Amino acid sequence: MPEDVRRLFDNGHYAQATFEALKYLDEEVQRISGDSDFGKSLMMRVFGGVPPKLRLNPGMTASEQSEQEGFKFIFAGTMAGIRNPRGHKSGVVDDPDTCLDHLSLTSMLLRKIEEAGLR
Repeated sequence: MPEDVRRLFDNGHYAQATFEALKYLDEEVQRISGDSDFGKSLMMRVFGGVPPKLRLNPGMTASEQSEQEGFKFIFAGTMAGIRNPRGHKSGVVDDPDTCLDHLSLTSMLLRKIEEAGLR
């Protein structure tokens, strides 16, 4: 994650740290996929479809297909439910624990992309 995310966290700007981390995730998915869309619709498009543009696994078994679908919704839901309120509404305040939860989720999603060999 970018250094500015840590700096924002260390300075107590928790909502902004979350927002910047999720913008970074969004930009990474754009870069990897070559798709200029953003947010929930980007995640639904690139991790969905048959076959998905960005495969998180081989997709050969029902379990792998289910995992792909589940992560599509986790990526999309993270953008819609966590990033969007911080990007479209002023005055969002997070506490350190909430921010750490958000940063952990973002890190897990970035790791999932990495483990799939996409970055």
